[in-house]
Amino acid sequence: MTPHVIVVDLGFGDAGKGTVVDRLCATEPVAAVVRFNGGAQAAHNVVTPDGRHHTFAQFGSGTFTPGVRTHLSRFMLVDPLALAAEAAHLASVGVPDALDRLTVDAAALLTTPYHRALNRARETARGAGRHGSCGMGVGETAAYALARPDDAPRAADCRSPARLRRLLALLRDRYYAEFPGGAPVPPVEDCAAAFLAFGTRVRQVDSSFLPELLRSGPVVFEGAQGVLLDENHGFDPYTTWSTTTFANAETLLSEAGADAVRLGVLRAYATRHGPGPFVTEDPALTAALPDPHNGTGPWQGVFRVGHLDEVALRYAIDACGGMDALAVTHLDVAARRPDLLRCTAYTWPAPSGPEHVTRLPALPARELTARLLRARPVYAALGDAAEAAAEIAGAPVALRSHGPTWQDKQVAAPLPHG
Repeated sequence: MTPHVIVVDLGFGDAGKGTVVDRLCATEPVAAVVRFNGGAQAAHNVVTPDGRHHTFAQFGSGTFTPGVRTHLSRFMLVDPLALAAEAAHLASVGVPDALDRLTVDAAALLTTPYHRALNRARETARGAGRHGSCGMGVGETAAYALARPDDAPRAADCRSPARLRRLLALLRDRYYAEFPGGAPVPPVEDCAAAFLAFGTRVRQVDSSFLPELLRSGPVVFEGAQGVLLDENHGFDPYTTWSTTTFANAETLLSEAGADAVRLGVLRAYATRHGPGPFVTEDPALTAALPDPHNGTGPWQGVFRVGHLDEVALRYAIDACGGMDALAVTHLDVAARRPDLLRCTAYTWPAPSGPEHVTRLPALPARELTARLLRARPVYAALGDAAEAAAEIAGAPVALRSHGPTWQDKQVAAPLPHG
């Protein structure tokens, strides 16, 4: 493996980033996993060869490998309560030292129960027009920090009791002002006590830490969600409040005078969790290919399944500015399903008649979304999904995944040097 690798999902999420990161950490001398976007809404499922399972949200997906550290960069939105619950589950599956291997940038924003309550109340108020949400408060955390940067709590505030209580009280008051009849939330004092305990238990670091970490050995940068949900490139309003491309990781690397290989991850077929455009969705596949670790949730909605979408893949690759290599997952499923197809183009209505597109045009975000909701797929036989992806991306397939554990990933080509 080259010194550092950035792992990014080229779809709507759930492509298998966690299991790819687990494989890199299990077979290479990786020093740490750096999380560089999103927050506790991430759900990266890892299954070990001996059958243990954990859904990684804030800890790096290499944590099952002894000695691999996790660093939550300043781009992460850190939820101390969810972090404590995740550490407890890791301890129950044989990883008792996850918190000891964790560092948090003191500038990272904090997600609180008040952000979560605002998120859920706002999404509920949308009724049938829901945008899609994990209900974890991540979007509210980002929006609040943009609107009121001086009042947004950060990890460093967990070492300043008076300031922390004041900021939490402002958030509680905002929630009750916007939703007077909303669900009850924890008292400020209870929340402050938990966050102060986090400030004592977890090591906080400043901007000088990451360059030192990068010099200590190879580091894997683990992205969350997918490029097709990106706050700037996704299909508005069905997006996340997060930069899901390589950009945040490359900013951190540039600041440290380092670079990395860009590794894009995709499934051999398409999936989407929740509402929004999904041109290749096939209800028959949704029924036939349930995901053992993804299902219908009260906030995200149904887990949807469809065929490999070359048009969406081209769009994601363009949004990322290209990549160095690919990891293609769920090839074992594709091998069992001769009915899987590949979408080579869309047709959609236009004033002059139906248009045939193989690459999405540059359009205002809402107009593009409206067109995608009316688009219909043009299909061809699937063939080898990995080869099709490599041809579109102009990059080699480095990993082929034929099952859930790291041992099920085959090296198809060495990772190029960054």
